[in-house]
Amino acid sequence: MTRTAGTNRNEAAENLKRVARRLFAERGVDGVTVRQIAEASGQKNHAAVGYHFGSKDALIRELVIHGARVIDERRNAWLDRQEAQGGPRTVREVVDVLVQASVDIGEDENYNRFIVMLGMTHRQFFMETLAGQWNSGYQRCLDHLRRLMPPLPPAMKNQRLLFLGAALGAVMAARETGLADTSRSHPTWGSPHTLSHFAHAMTAMLEAPPEDPPEEPPEAARGDS
Repeated sequence: MTRTAGTNRNEAAENLKRVARRLFAERGVDGVTVRQIAEASGQKNHAAVGYHFGSKDALIRELVIHGARVIDERRNAWLDRQEAQGGPRTVREVVDVLVQASVDIGEDENYNRFIVMLGMTHRQFFMETLAGQWNSGYQRCLDHLRRLMPPLPPAMKNQRLLFLGAALGAVMAARETGLADTSRSHPTWGSPHTLSHFAHAMTAMLEAPPEDPPEEPPEAARGDS
């Protein structure tokens, strides 16, 4: 294969990935066919997805892993720098990296929408694709949050971290949806201060004092994280 042919093939595959991720984010993986991906990518060959990736499932897996790897590497790099300096020292610092690492994953902002929808509709497939990988940065962040949060029962800390994870995915996906909608103005999602305010709100939730008297979280939440 010549260098030009190899370059063209790589460019075609990358274009298919960009288009597929956008369509999956908008319609879900079940709402998009490989033919539609090929057509939206400008490919005359409707079997282009099979040619470049083998199957639709293989394409989805590649999209999931690529974004997860980028986010995980960002979080780990930040934590390595902070730990080398004796940090992180505050809950807010850790929440900031959880939020900021999930922004600008590729040329188009749609990765969070894609994985949130995939996780809701095909949870087992999503978890099997990650196979326990590409989340070491997230787990390190949770360990630091447990250390930095105010004194609380372990089960209550776990419950709040569950809230954090759910809110992180939902809000980042909602932001991407708003930014992608050019039919009207979205002042909240377009503001440069929104992500900072979101991190501030999540920090307040993690640092809030317990109820008086505290209500023990249900048993199911105690071992979850």
